[in-house]
Amino acid sequence: MTVEEWAELPEDTPGELVNGWLVQDEMPDFVHEALVAQLIEVLRAWTRTRDGRAYGSEGKLRIGPRQGRKPDVWLYLKGRRPEPYGAASVAPDAVIEVLSRRARDGRRDRIEKPDDYAAVGVRYYWLVDPKLRALEIYELGADHRYVRALAAARGRLEQIPGCEGLTLDLDALWAEIDDLERARKKS
Repeated sequence: MTVEEWAELPEDTPGELVNGWLVQDEMPDFVHEALVAQLIEVLRAWTRTRDGRAYGSEGKLRIGPRQGRKPDVWLYLKGRRPEPYGAASVAPDAVIEVLSRRARDGRRDRIEKPDDYAAVGVRYYWLVDPKLRALEIYELGADHRYVRALAAARGRLEQIPGCEGLTLDLDALWAEIDDLERARKKS
């Protein structure tokens, strides 16, 4: 399958394109979705005055003729935008992946996806690990490899690489997980 054929699949067709094959996506749980929603909310509020945009996870990113990914969160800065239709070939400035509980999904996010995102020039790669309650931000180097630029587990972050003026409250992010867990225990 080509990236163009992948881009034309019905919206509810799950999967990423890997070496010409449609590979099943992770099946996100509510912890994953709550974190994605909260990150998009924070990033949209921040980008509103900076001519940027934050998008959700069903957009398709062209990596190559037979390769495509669907980041959990896309971040475009300073007037940059993806194409409105099909698989985007304009790489975002940053992508965020929220790690899922399944080991194979974590391996994909930590081992396979960084190479793909680096290949198309995504400058910042964020990993949010709800199990460890950790955020890691990697910056693309001149050698097209990611180097860790930030790692944090708690507190209020006010200096985020590539995102001048953005404040991210990790404690509030993790509180979303606590809220879901409390609700589950009550039922």
